[in-house]
Amino acid sequence: MITGKNYIGNQLSAKGSKTYKTFNPQLNINNENVFIEADSQEINEAVSLASNAFKECRTLSGKRKAEFLSAIADEILALDDELIKIYCSETGLPEGRAKGERGRTVGQLRAFAELLEEGSWVEATIDTAQPDRQPMPKSDIRKMLVPLGPVVVFGASNFPLAYSTAGGDTAAALAAGCPVIVKSHPMHAGTGELIASAIINAANKTGMPNGVFSNLNSSGIEVGTQLVSHPKVKAVGFTGSIRGGRALYDLAAKREEPIPVFAEMGSINPVVILPSALKNKGEALAKTYAGSITLGTGQFCTNPGLLLGIKGEELSHFIQNLSNEIVKVEPSCMLHPNIIGAYESNKQKALKQPELTVVADYNSDVKANYARQTVTTVEGATFIKNTTLHQEVFGPYSMVVQCENAEQLEQVISKLEGQLTGTLIADDDEAKQYYKVIDALQNRVGRIIYNGVPTGVEVCPSMVHGGPYPASTDSRFTAVGIHSIKRWVRPFSYQDWPNNLLPDELKNENPLKISRLVNNKQTKDVV
Repeated sequence: MITGKNYIGNQLSAKGSKTYKTFNPQLNINNENVFIEADSQEINEAVSLASNAFKECRTLSGKRKAEFLSAIADEILALDDELIKIYCSETGLPEGRAKGERGRTVGQLRAFAELLEEGSWVEATIDTAQPDRQPMPKSDIRKMLVPLGPVVVFGASNFPLAYSTAGGDTAAALAAGCPVIVKSHPMHAGTGELIASAIINAANKTGMPNGVFSNLNSSGIEVGTQLVSHPKVKAVGFTGSIRGGRALYDLAAKREEPIPVFAEMGSINPVVILPSALKNKGEALAKTYAGSITLGTGQFCTNPGLLLGIKGEELSHFIQNLSNEIVKVEPSCMLHPNIIGAYESNKQKALKQPELTVVADYNSDVKANYARQTVTTVEGATFIKNTTLHQEVFGPYSMVVQCENAEQLEQVISKLEGQLTGTLIADDDEAKQYYKVIDALQNRVGRIIYNGVPTGVEVCPSMVHGGPYPASTDSRFTAVGIHSIKRWVRPFSYQDWPNNLLPDELKNENPLKISRLVNNKQTKDVV
């Protein structure tokens, strides 16, 4: 049942006076539920509870935290059709997408639970003492990863489950031992409240401290601004626009105690299509990329918004085939009137740029909130000079850049801002000839795909979802997979500490039987 209230720890609260509703983009009407935005008192209460809860959370065993995450997964599944219905009503996305994203969310939680059960993720490192070393004795030094403190997570508009209330940021932070305060996304506040109720139920059942999780409603920027500015908040997770992520990053940097903001932001995900590949499979590639550009109405951070090729008959045929294929795709609903409004505005800004040509534009009538797909093309030299053409158009839009030769192709890639992904479409023998292009692409992205599409992010340990700025604020970390836990921890050393006072991860007898680096040797042996 949706109440429209905030979860301040394990209690529902509605002290604020500002209210709002979510929107059904398929029906083009407001949903019935009324949500109450958190006020300053509730924000302070949530952060205070989180700060107090951290005293216990930071010392919880991996087993206890794993039980909590597994219980969250179970409670989410127990929401069953109620969750799916509210998800669809707030997003316009189909039931299949809702169930798929729920499965991904549950899978992430269980993956972190397994990581915690095994325990070696803390990177325990032991260098034993050498009291007889000359000319100076060597101390006993032991290091492991420890949690940062209360984390604020901003829900993402385009992934109400996998990147929001119990999504990857929240799962990773809880796994690290950090209490989480979610600033719920206003477009899917009902979905957020249901998931929050699942997390609170799981916390109660597994004996987590009150304040380990809170969920705050917000229709604007005020709640998020107060949270990031609060001195007891120690880190921030964000998925969204460059403007939003950068604003939070700057705000956090200006605090008396600056804190890290791990933001995954804009990306146009360049796709390099080489001549031989175009010649041998150009028609199939056109069909594949027409589907990828329009998948989910283009509302993926990995949408292929930029296609790069070398001028020639093959590229000309590909552009024509892509144009023919993409207009065959039936338009679909975007998440919200604000999202489609931004899409149309950004698209028109791109279309007004000089020397840009529209090669495909769906021009039939569509329902309200349904997006018309568009493909444009431009010369390589024009793209290099006009950085406005580099900006993301979030939706079913893509641009083909026609380069004069391999050297200009390399130059175009080198001039790009940081991206989440890059893709190379090539024949095997052909790829070896373009190693400079590949090197340039690798330098601008966090993940490179060979003969595929960038849409789709597999949740696994080897996945990197991040990249050079502005794809993310810190390219050293991934926002997907178990290694994303490293965003919410810091290394900490004990020097000459009595064995009985050390955490179990660093004790001589290795009671957790985890893998540790002992005197530069990876082992599970006792010291």
